[in-house]
Amino acid sequence: MACEMTEPLNNQANRFLQACAGAKVDTTPIWIMRQAGRYLPDYQRTRARAGDFLTLCKTPELACEVTVQPVERLGVDAAILFSDILIPLEAMGLPLAFTEEGPKVRPVRSGEEIEALRVPEAAECGFVMEAVRLCRRELAGRVPLIGFAGAPFTMLTYAVEGQTGKQFVATKKLLFAAPEQAHLLLDKITETVIAYLRGQVAAGAQALQLFDSWVGVLGVEDFVTFAAPYVRRVLTALRPLGVPLIYFANGGAALLEEVGKLPADVFALDWRLPIGLGRQRLGIGGPGDRRAVQGNLDPMVLFGPVPELERRVRAILADAPPRGHVFNLGHGILPETPVPHVQALVEMVHRLGAAVPRDGRDPA
Repeated sequence: MACEMTEPLNNQANRFLQACAGAKVDTTPIWIMRQAGRYLPDYQRTRARAGDFLTLCKTPELACEVTVQPVERLGVDAAILFSDILIPLEAMGLPLAFTEEGPKVRPVRSGEEIEALRVPEAAECGFVMEAVRLCRRELAGRVPLIGFAGAPFTMLTYAVEGQTGKQFVATKKLLFAAPEQAHLLLDKITETVIAYLRGQVAAGAQALQLFDSWVGVLGVEDFVTFAAPYVRRVLTALRPLGVPLIYFANGGAALLEEVGKLPADVFALDWRLPIGLGRQRLGIGGPGDRRAVQGNLDPMVLFGPVPELERRVRAILADAPPRGHVFNLGHGILPETPVPHVQALVEMVHRLGAAVPRDGRDPA
């Protein structure tokens, strides 16, 4: 059940939620994947107080602090909860650590190891739910709060590889040599993700994003077999909660015709296709179609000169629909990104987005 917090939403807060619903907005909303991150000096100071990344994730007061920082410094139109997609794997029974080389998980490869995994209740990640409650209180209706989780296939890659994958050899061996075990693992992860995201909404999350960070390593047939059915289950289970559901298939340009069949409200696109072509492949744009798109500036453009950044922003806004567009990067912001360029990006999107004609017709 959705959280009962009912603070009034100001114009900025309505902007993001209205865009997710394909409705008219005063200007294009923007938030940035990984906006609470290492490029911000504010984050670095809070991270130093925490001592390590996992402690930062598990300390609700500090997680709330870094969630709110980009709202105050950048003026973005939504906050996204500070956490990590791998947190639920630990609750399933896989020890988790973050090292200089990236995340490390005790891998599961055999049927016995998969059978031993649990499907935890949301309360077993109570520190995440408390962080959501604190964020809602701290944001006080200024902007909505986005909760999130990893999509089942992406979570499987970490559980099987034990780390960020490269060639995904162990993952594909499981999919192709032991598909029944792969489906059992996907089933357990799917039930875990559903409970985890329900818990976030009950605590106060006002939108949800499902990150399929590694789904681009799959071909169309394997996406249809090993990814799409589980994403569909998650989205269908969450639909009664009444919050916008965003699905991000990173590297999924070849999959978009199938991705567009999923019951998401918003489809996040990476930078590899123009946003208009991405919408076309998703099948968005018929009469009465209120599904939205999110994206899709290449994060590396933020390292270039500001005039070139503005040219790119104008091009995306010109290619995007007048309704049903949330501006974002095509992937997470990089740690070395200059903060003034990020501030300039937010200002540009708000300024230029206000000039986009919004004549009341359904987006074409």
